[in-house]
Amino acid sequence: MMRIDVVTGFPKLMHSPLSESIIKRAQAKRLVEIELHDLRDFTTDKHKTIDDTPYGGGAGMILKPEPVFACIESLQSKRQYDEGIYLSADGERLTQRLANELSLKQNLLLLCGHYKGIDERIREALITKEISIGDYVLTGGELPALVLIDAVVRLIPGVISDGESLLTDSFQSAAGGLDGPQYTRPEEFRGMKVPDVLLSGNHKEIAAWRAGQQLKRTTERRKDLLE
Repeated sequence: MMRIDVVTGFPKLMHSPLSESIIKRAQAKRLVEIELHDLRDFTTDKHKTIDDTPYGGGAGMILKPEPVFACIESLQSKRQYDEGIYLSADGERLTQRLANELSLKQNLLLLCGHYKGIDERIREALITKEISIGDYVLTGGELPALVLIDAVVRLIPGVISDGESLLTDSFQSAAGGLDGPQYTRPEEFRGMKVPDVLLSGNHKEIAAWRAGQQLKRTTERRKDLLE
């Protein structure tokens, strides 16, 4: 069973998404264990302070090293982690390849930044990998952590019953491109019809049509993937 520990100053932001849909079922099947750890539980002052102003001046607040070190070192004393991941705008871009790699790990530790960022000494001493979900800035690392968890957990064998479905997802196929258009019942809806080839029962022609549609969509929308 995979275990994911998430260190955050705002655990309530994550409770609901982790209690719904596929991630909820994965936990119920004991295929993954996800634990949230509140940084404020590892502070020593009466105000439970987790941030402070940056040395050298400037705008914003920085997550303090003391509660982060106390929390992560407490977790490390109980188990060995394959990766200590910091969700950061300047990290490695999250891709399907990276999600595939992480899905094979046993223990992952995720650190969610907040405010302006974290004390650099945390990165130097405790983090083995930094991951970004895109070229934009969010209030904190909680939403990126949820994106990463979802991308990884759905790949664990047994989480999604139809394993073939995973292999035909965008970025996941051998061609590495986007998935093509999909249709379901009814055959006609408001004058819009399902392509005849999908109703033909000819699996060879259907496979060829889908491959062509995948290439067409990838060329139109993400030509960089073909390069």
